Amino acid sequence: MAVSTDNNPRSKRRGAEAPFADQYRDWLRTMLLIRHFEERAGEAYSIGQIGGFCHLYTGQEAVAVGTISALRSDDYIVSAYREHGQALARGMTPNSIMAELFGKATGCSKGKGGSMHLFDFAKGFMGGHGIVGGQIPLGAGFAWAAKYRKTDQVSLTYFGEAAANIGSFHEALNMAGLWKLPAIFVIENNGYGMGTAVKRAAAITDLYLRAASYGMPGVEVDGQDVVAVRQAMDAAVARARAGEGPTLLDIRCFRYVGHSMSDAASGTYRSKEELDASRMRDPIALLEARMRDLDLLDDATLAAMDAEVIAEVAASVVFAEESPDPDPSELWTDVYAPEGQ
Repeated sequence: MAVSTDNNPRSKRRGAEAPFADQYRDWLRTMLLIRHFEERAGEAYSIGQIGGFCHLYTGQEAVAVGTISALRSDDYIVSAYREHGQALARGMTPNSIMAELFGKATGCSKGKGGSMHLFDFAKGFMGGHGIVGGQIPLGAGFAWAAKYRKTDQVSLTYFGEAAANIGSFHEALNMAGLWKLPAIFVIENNGYGMGTAVKRAAAITDLYLRAASYGMPGVEVDGQDVVAVRQAMDAAVARARAGEGPTLLDIRCFRYVGHSMSDAASGTYRSKEELDASRMRDPIALLEARMRDLDLLDDATLAAMDAEVIAEVAASVVFAEESPDPDPSELWTDVYAPEGQ
C-alpha cells in the first residue's frame, strides 16, 4: 500500500489530529511493510537468493514515508542504492521489488537492475543509482524539465551524507539555486558514509548549512519522527510549486544494519551502545506511541496490521522464487530509449 497524499496533520492537539487517523494508519502500515520487507530481503541475501549488493533501509522508514507522502503521483523521485523503502512508499509492489532483488523477469527492472537499480517510470520513480551522488544532477534535471514545460511538478532527490562532499552535489545545487528549480534535495543523514563518520569527512558537520551557499533554505529534520519529516517536506513542496526554488533537507536518521550486507551492524566503526541508543527512538515505535496517545491504535489493530504485512511480504518471496529468469535476449533490450521518449 502506498502512503496517502492527503494533507498532513500539523497540530498536536487531539481534536485536530483525529481527522487524520487514516493518514496515520497508512503511514504505520507502510513503515511496517518496509521493516518486514527488509528483514526478509536480508534473510534471502544471507542464503544466496539475492546476488550482487544489497543495502537495507531498516531504521530509516520515517524518511521515505514522510517525504513521499507529501508528493503528487506525477512528481519525480530519484535515489541512490538504498532505495527499497522509498520504492515501497511510492507504491511499487513488494512482488515487483522482491522479484527484482532475486533477478527475475517479473522484477520492476526485468531482473536486470537488482537491488541498487529499482525503476518504475509510471510512478515517477526514476531509479536507484549506484554511483555515489550520480543521481543529484539527474534530480536537478527532472526539476529543470518540469520548469521548462511550465508544469508545477516537483523533483525529489535522495542521497546520503557522504554524497554531499562530492562535486556533483555542489554543481547541481548551484544550478538549482541559480535557476530556482522546483527541486527538493534530501540528505538521508545516517551519520556514516559506509564506515566513515561525518565528523571525519566534513569540515561542517551540520550539512544543512551548505544550502546558504546556493541561495536556498537548509533545514535540519528529525528523521525518526515521521510527522516532523512530513511537515518539513510540506514546506519544501509548497516553495517548489510556488516557483520559489529548491530546498535542502538534512534529515537525521539511523540505519540499524551495516552499510551493506557485507559489514556488521556494530562492533567496527560504531559501537553496540550507539546502536542500542538509536533504537530507543525507533521511528515505528514513535508513531505507534503517538497513535496510542490519540486513541487511534490498540494492540489488536496493530497485531492484525502486522500480520497482514508479514503475509504480504512472505507472498512476495514466493512470487520471486517462482518467477522465471530473464530470457538471454533481454541483454539487448532497454539499452537505448525508443525514439521520441
